[in-house]
Amino acid sequence: MSAFTILLGGDLIRTPLLDRQVAGTRVIAADAGIGHARTLGVTPELWVGDFDSVPADLPDDLTAVPRHVFPAEKDSTDGELAIAAALERGATSLVLAGAFGGRRIDHAFLHLALSLRLAESGTDVLLTSGAQEGIPLLPGKAGFDYADGTLFSILDFSDLTGLTVSGAKWPLNHVEVAFGSSLTLSNEVKGRLEIALDSGRALLLAHPFPLPES
Repeated sequence: MSAFTILLGGDLIRTPLLDRQVAGTRVIAADAGIGHARTLGVTPELWVGDFDSVPADLPDDLTAVPRHVFPAEKDSTDGELAIAAALERGATSLVLAGAFGGRRIDHAFLHLALSLRLAESGTDVLLTSGAQEGIPLLPGKAGFDYADGTLFSILDFSDLTGLTVSGAKWPLNHVEVAFGSSLTLSNEVKGRLEIALDSGRALLLAHPFPLPES
């Protein structure tokens, strides 16, 4: 397995969990995502984008990262281009760091949808801000090692059939969930979280490192 971390331009905080997830991966930065390299203490092997949002005062080791420059008027986002570069280098597993938040909600939504498409093609994907993380859910069964009390939601990207959730405060047993339903929002882990799905597309959004209330 060849694991890559893609540094995107959304929100990111450094946590021990994120350090473990990034450890040993190859790193590619997408435009402003290069700023997260300082946060994580990593040096990307490639910097991709149109470079219209480069952070100020980058240290020399980051300004020296090899660049693949694209025109501002293009058919793909900088994040998509960085992911494509990782796949060209043989990536089978991706950590999309900085996938949530940021100035562009359209880009954040694209990262969610793109993660599902990547998962359907056989690529393991984790989206993360350090505080929260997303994992694509496709038909089948999956288990997750989150601590008791961890807040999670299942975001549906289609109608869901045969959804079963165990190891949760509010379990579900082989239910149908209409696209756009709020039924699967704001649950809590209680034991080992296991999710099974007969058909549909969804994303598990968990909060393993909750931020303090503002």
